[in-house]
Amino acid sequence: MTLYLDMNATTPVLPEVADLVLKMFTEQYGNAGSRTHEFGLSAKRAVEKARKQVADVAGADKSEVIFTSGATESNNIAILGLKEYGNEVSKRHIITTRIEHKAVLEPIEQLVNQGFEVSYIEVDESGLVDPASLKSLLREDTLLVSIMHVNNETGCIQPLVELCEILAEHDAYFHVDAAQSFGKLSMDLNHSRIDMISASGHKVYAPNGIGALIIRKRGFMRPPLKPILFGGGQEKTLRPGTLAAPLIAGFGLACEIAVKNSDTWQAHAMKLKNELIEDLDKIGAQYNGANTSPYVLNFSIPGVNSEAAMVMLKGLVAVSNGSACTSSSYTPSHVLTAMKLDSKRIEGALRASWSHQTDFIPSKQIVEKLSQLL
Repeated sequence: MTLYLDMNATTPVLPEVADLVLKMFTEQYGNAGSRTHEFGLSAKRAVEKARKQVADVAGADKSEVIFTSGATESNNIAILGLKEYGNEVSKRHIITTRIEHKAVLEPIEQLVNQGFEVSYIEVDESGLVDPASLKSLLREDTLLVSIMHVNNETGCIQPLVELCEILAEHDAYFHVDAAQSFGKLSMDLNHSRIDMISASGHKVYAPNGIGALIIRKRGFMRPPLKPILFGGGQEKTLRPGTLAAPLIAGFGLACEIAVKNSDTWQAHAMKLKNELIEDLDKIGAQYNGANTSPYVLNFSIPGVNSEAAMVMLKGLVAVSNGSACTSSSYTPSHVLTAMKLDSKRIEGALRASWSHQTDFIPSKQIVEKLSQLL
């Protein structure tokens, strides 16, 4: 049986989460907006419980949580939702990096097409943002800084605390795409200088199709976002539409479980990672990115093409050679390209990612298979 090592793409739903979601679908299926009967009130209570469970991951208040379909939608609201305010106050400058997920880069491109300006923080082979670079790019008219926490391809953990310190004396809004860290490596997300946090349920053992945007208040004021969808006024008018109460309840429970077990899960993941590295070292593996998450390893074997490697590993492990959201395009990784790696290293890059549910990685068998390509 093939071992699934593509957890950065999506994770399996925890059994207790699946049980809750099924119960909500079949027994407590009311509309959370229907307040005239017990079915609706029960769904409403489940949603509000989940709102607190999600908020607790980042030390936020439950009133600061807006439920969405996932981090992509959350990113779009955080970025495009500032357009009207930016135009009103003549602040049309955005700072981001070239290693962001396309769900950040493409909404920003939409604003650029409408007269906004973007500055990109460059990264080197480490894949890490230098806080000094952020400082040098800040301007009086900077409206938004959007920098991801953990990179989906390399697992590089960005220095959020240092970036927050740079922004302490500036009023630009700070948005963090935390899809890969939410509930797993969440401590730095508690920083009060982070204004907006995007998260996806399917990265933290909850169902697909549910996520959140945490919109942290400064004093008593939240970022001046405007909706990008209209109709119904749910979620403080920012995300209209009937709330997916079963998915929301499952997301909340998954967050609660993840927070409780975070330290144990990280220790287990790091053990698996160290064992994999120890065996890959024997065939001269190059590791792409520094200060990386315990849950992922991006590596290249000199002389081995990633497509050939995945064919060779078929039936043993399921790994990736890029972001699941753009893998069908067969273009070189924009993340590894931005890190200025050479073309052969990029063409050979593989991403293996796992979870606390991964008991064992067959690293010796992986090495044996890849050795046949050398």
